[in-house]
Amino acid sequence: MNLRQDATTDDWPLRPWIMAAICAVAGGLFYLLTDFSYAASVTPLRQAGATLVAIATLSFVMTVEQRRWLWPLAFALGWGVVVALVGWFTASYNQHPTIFEWPFLSGLFAVLLAAPLFQTVRDEGAWRFPYARLHGHAWTDAVIGAASLAFVGITFLLAWLIAGLFDLIGIDLVKELLKKDWFEWMLAGFAFGASVGLLRERDGLVATLQRLVMVVLSVLAPVLAAALGLFLLSLPFTGLAELWDSNIPATAMMLLAGAGAILLANAVIGNGDDDRSTNRILRISAQVLVLAVLPLAIIAALSLGQRIGQYGWTPERIWGVVAVVVAIGYGVVGWWSVVKGRARFDDLLRPLQTKLALGLCGVALLLALPILDFGAISASSQMVRFTAGKVDAKEFDWQAMAFDFGPSGRNRLAEIAKTGPPDQRTLAATALKSDNRYDVQVEVEKSASAASLDRYMRVLPEGATLSPVQRDAIAETPLCREQACVVTIIEQRGGLVTGRAFADGNVLVHRITLNEKGRWTHDLVTSAPEIKSSATGKKLAPIDFANDPIEVRTVERLQLFIDGKPVGEPFE
Repeated sequence: MNLRQDATTDDWPLRPWIMAAICAVAGGLFYLLTDFSYAASVTPLRQAGATLVAIATLSFVMTVEQRRWLWPLAFALGWGVVVALVGWFTASYNQHPTIFEWPFLSGLFAVLLAAPLFQTVRDEGAWRFPYARLHGHAWTDAVIGAASLAFVGITFLLAWLIAGLFDLIGIDLVKELLKKDWFEWMLAGFAFGASVGLLRERDGLVATLQRLVMVVLSVLAPVLAAALGLFLLSLPFTGLAELWDSNIPATAMMLLAGAGAILLANAVIGNGDDDRSTNRILRISAQVLVLAVLPLAIIAALSLGQRIGQYGWTPERIWGVVAVVVAIGYGVVGWWSVVKGRARFDDLLRPLQTKLALGLCGVALLLALPILDFGAISASSQMVRFTAGKVDAKEFDWQAMAFDFGPSGRNRLAEIAKTGPPDQRTLAATALKSDNRYDVQVEVEKSASAASLDRYMRVLPEGATLSPVQRDAIAETPLCREQACVVTIIEQRGGLVTGRAFADGNVLVHRITLNEKGRWTHDLVTSAPEIKSSATGKKLAPIDFANDPIEVRTVERLQLFIDGKPVGEPFE
C-alpha cells in the first residue's frame, strides 16, 4: 500500500536506513569539528565546517526523493556552502568567535523558507508553485522535523534504559559509550535520519495529522480574533502610553501577535476551496486576524521608532526594523485581499503569500550576506549621540562598541583612546583590551564612582589625605557612588570603607589594603542588615555616615582552647 502524499512518488523501502547512515556519519563529523578543550573556543573555520555538515545533511535528508535525487543533492550542498560562509564571516566579525549572530540566524531562516519552495519545484519539474503543494510541504516538513527531534529524545531514553539493565549484570559497555560525546552525536544523527526516513515514506499519514493540527488550530482563531479586536478598539481610549511604559517589549509583543494571527488565519483558509473551513464564524475570524496584522505592525513600528529615537541604532533594532517592514508588507497584502475579495479573500491571499515567501527568502539571504554592515551603522549612530552630548560616558555602551559592533565599533574606540578626554581614553582602552563584558562594566562603574567620590566620601581621621591609587581602590567598591560613605584610615597600608550601596541596603564594610605587589585592593569584610544596641538588642536610629562619630576599636573576645589549640570561633 502506497502511503505517500503524492501518489506519483515511488516507495523507497531503504530510505530509513540510508538516511540513518548519512546522519550518523554527519553526527561524527560534526563532533570532530566542534570538539575542543575548555581552554580555547572553536575557531571560525571549524564553526563554518560544522555548519556545512549540518546544513547540507539536514537539507538533503529532508528534501531528497528517488526521482530527481541530484536536485536535492545540489540544493543541500549549495545552501550548506552559502550558510557556512555566512557563519565563517559572522564568527569572525566580533571580538569573540561566536557564530550565533543575527546574520547567521537569517541564513538559517532563508534555508527553512527555501526548502518547501525547492520541494515544490522538484515535484513540478519547473519553476511553478501550486499553493496546495507548497503549503503541504511546509507543514509536512515542520511536523516531520518536530517528530524526529522527539524520536531522538525517546531513543536516548531507551538507550539509557538498556544501559541500566546491562549495568545491573556487570556489563557497562553501553553506559560507557553513552558517556562519549562522539557516540552521542552519531546516535542522535542515526535516530533523526531513521525517523525522517520512516515518516517521509508515510507522509500521507503525516499530511492527515497535519490537517488535524490545522483543524485544532482553527478553533483558536475566534479567540485570538476577539482578543485582538478588543485590544485594537481599546487603544483610542487608553492611548499608547501604557504600551511604552510596560515592562513587556511592545515591539516584540506586537510582532508575535501578528505572527499568531497569520498562523491561525492560514489554519482556517487551508490549501484551497476544498480545504477552507465552511464555518462562518471561523471565516469571519480569519478576516479579522488578517486585518489585524497591519495595525499591529504599525504599533510595533511606532514602538521601535521611539526606542531608536531614545537610544540610537543597534544591530538588534535594525533587524527589528526588517521584521516590522515584513509585517507591514503582509498587513498591506492582507487588507488588499479582504477589501477586494471580501468573503473569498483567501483566493487572492494565497498566491500573494507564495510571492511573499519567495521575496522573504531572498531578503533573508541578502541580509545574511556581508553586504550591509549593521555594526558600522550602529557604531556611527552611537558615536553621533555620544559626541552630541546626548549620552554621557557613564551611560555610553562601551561593551557593545567592543563586542557587538564589529571592526567599526572597535575602530571608534581606538579613536577615543587616542584623542578623547582622559576619562574617556581610559574607558575606551579598557574596552579594547578586555576579554569580557564584565571587565568593561567594572571600569565604567569605577570611572563614574571616581568622579563623584568627593561628593559622598568622608575621610577619617579628619585632615587625612588619600593617594590616587587609594582613591582608585575605593572607587572599585560599590560604595561612595550614590550614598554617603566613610573612609577610615587604620594604618599606612590599609583602611576601611563603610556605607550602603543602596538607600535601604545593608551596611557594607570593605577593607582596602596594599598587597605585596604594591597594588591597592579591596574585599568585603562585613555586611549588616541593621545596627542594634548590644544592651537591648533593639534597632538603633538610622546611621548618618556624614556626621555620626565613627571609630575602629580593639575588641577582646573569649575562645576555647584544647591542648593549646583553638576550637570554634571567638565568643563573648
